[in-house]
Amino acid sequence: MKYKLFDEVALAIDLPEHGLSSGSIGIVVETYPKTDGLEVEFVDHEGRTIAVLTLDLDQVRRLARAEGRPRQV
Repeated sequence: MKYKLFDEVALAIDLPEHGLSSGSIGIVVETYPKTDGLEVEFVDHEGRTIAVLTLDLDQVRRLARAEGRPRQV
């Protein structure tokens, strides 16, 4: 699945070492087409960065329209 810069994605796995769980919402801030990787930024309620992670495509999923605005981590 192709993602573009600034797409909202949901984490498909738990990453407790970063304080993130499956369903946490992030924003794509970089794409790596040659490796099928993404750089995704996760923020808290006040917009402070929690983590910026390089993730494989199978570690995220596209948000469904019904999910509306992202829930905060």
